[in-house]
Amino acid sequence: MKHKVALVQMNAGPAIDANLASVAEQIRRARDRGAAFIATPECTGAMVQGREKSLAVADIEANHPGPELFQELALETEAWLLAGSFGILRDDGMLANRSYLVAPTGAIAATYDKIHLFDFIAPDGASYRESATYAPGTSAVVADTDLGRVGLSICYDVRFAALYRSLAKAGAQIITVPAAFTVPTGEAHWHVLLRARAIETGAFILAPAQTGTHDEGRKTYGHSLIVAPWGEVLADGGTEPGLVEAELDLDRVAEVRQRLQSLQHDRDFATP
Repeated sequence: MKHKVALVQMNAGPAIDANLASVAEQIRRARDRGAAFIATPECTGAMVQGREKSLAVADIEANHPGPELFQELALETEAWLLAGSFGILRDDGMLANRSYLVAPTGAIAATYDKIHLFDFIAPDGASYRESATYAPGTSAVVADTDLGRVGLSICYDVRFAALYRSLAKAGAQIITVPAAFTVPTGEAHWHVLLRARAIETGAFILAPAQTGTHDEGRKTYGHSLIVAPWGEVLADGGTEPGLVEAELDLDRVAEVRQRLQSLQHDRDFATP
């Protein structure tokens, strides 16, 4: 059971129309190259700094141009699409960092709101406080696709292994990790964390990433990764925008989980 997948590595700016036009072009190109599942990074709509700018490029779900475009593109290309995330305005004035899984019919198969929010002070003093603008999600999400069962996550979630174990135990064979990783944390942890999540879950990991310099000089790490269930990196996007592609053999998930049955070996234990 083999399927070609593609990740769109992008350098999103603050203008949502330009970003959506660029990503639509790459999705069509990926489909022309045979990809049946195409995923984009976190902040596909816009990469901006601060609460005021984030609110300016967000909207309520019904009015946001991003989900509608992905529905149109899925119907046009007849591919499964993952919109890494858009800023969706909630009733309480906060935003949800929301990922959309869209079926080839154009129907939204699942949405996921990022659970773990990135509050971080970089070595250069730069501060990131996602919690000042975004409200955390509260539910893990898995969905059935033509490729297999897909679990959804976003960026900073990757540091919380329990989420990924829950997705795997719910049957996820593929787990998506759209991201906009900072350069310092990316250099130190990106490859290690994604390979660890693949090994722990026995699942394929698809991690489309932002790359380069964005609004107000923010830099992201790039290196979109496709990781196999045994932990080997099948494709690494480096630091330039473009497509990152690989063929997934879903039979490997069952093979690895049969060989190393750690998902069945959890034990209760007393905490310190």
